[in-house]
Amino acid sequence: MAEDFYKTLGVAKTASEKEIRSAYRKLARKLHPDVNPGDKASEARFKEINSAYEVLSDVEKRKKYDKYGDKWEYADQIEEMQRERGARFGGRGGNGGFQQFEVNDLGNVFGSFFGRGGGGGFGSRTMSRRGTDVQQPVEVTLEEAYHGTSRTLELLSQEACSTCGGTGQVAGATCHVCGGYGEVQRPRRLEVKIPAGVTTGSKVKIAGEGQPGMGGGKKGDLLLVVQVRPHARFERKGDDLYEDVEVLLTTAVLGGEVEVRTVTAKVMLKVPPLTQNGKSFKLGGLGMPRMKGAGKGDLYARVRVRLPEELSETQKKLFEELSAAGV
Repeated sequence: MAEDFYKTLGVAKTASEKEIRSAYRKLARKLHPDVNPGDKASEARFKEINSAYEVLSDVEKRKKYDKYGDKWEYADQIEEMQRERGARFGGRGGNGGFQQFEVNDLGNVFGSFFGRGGGGGFGSRTMSRRGTDVQQPVEVTLEEAYHGTSRTLELLSQEACSTCGGTGQVAGATCHVCGGYGEVQRPRRLEVKIPAGVTTGSKVKIAGEGQPGMGGGKKGDLLLVVQVRPHARFERKGDDLYEDVEVLLTTAVLGGEVEVRTVTAKVMLKVPPLTQNGKSFKLGGLGMPRMKGAGKGDLYARVRVRLPEELSETQKKLFEELSAAGV
């Protein structure tokens, strides 16, 4: 590997997320350009620890890095090529029929992949590959999932350095803006819409906001992975909602009406006489919007009979009479 991200942050390969985050923050405070104005070495180190932390703090990126080292960004393309080669060579090479490559041989793999010699049936053709998708979690409330909502994301875009014009040098010296890399990262705000009806695990695609492609390939997509927070009142199952509704003992016995809250309003539920504790009533179309297809799910009101906490002498005698009557 050209650079060991674990060594850059000073942590072991078995380090936990907390240890990685702690090491990064300690180094960032020490090496930040504001703390070391004009110190080129500290500025370069600051860029290195940011690059290392960007990968090691992301679970999926870290897995790819552990497997492919400094070629981690091309993990999807490498594995796709393994599958292609496995199919081309009739599945020789073991491990499920796919021809495998050692990490140390990735230079040869990329050589054949981009047409810089090599065999394996690829010849000298140049192949482009679409960039990988990037996943980012986003948390919403049940109410936001019901109505739909939006989020403003701050993304970093890679741009050519305007000071050095992408050359990495100014007047024969290393450019102090980009540190000689020729590129700088610019923050950019992007507002995205989250549609009504999303559930935990739903993915919202923002096209063309993922990793850059290879060989002139298109950029991947940004995928927002939705997590819907638990709600204090409603339990969600698919597009249906479940709610406990408190009912007085007398109402459960004699019948009556109780108020039921939906996500957006309040409705009255008619309770028939002798309603048992735990009985559910279906209120059609008062659940969550369906992402695919028209309409909404249903709301189920579950009866929870509330017993009196104290009784007057008259009420006690009435219950005693009921008990004597075998009710």
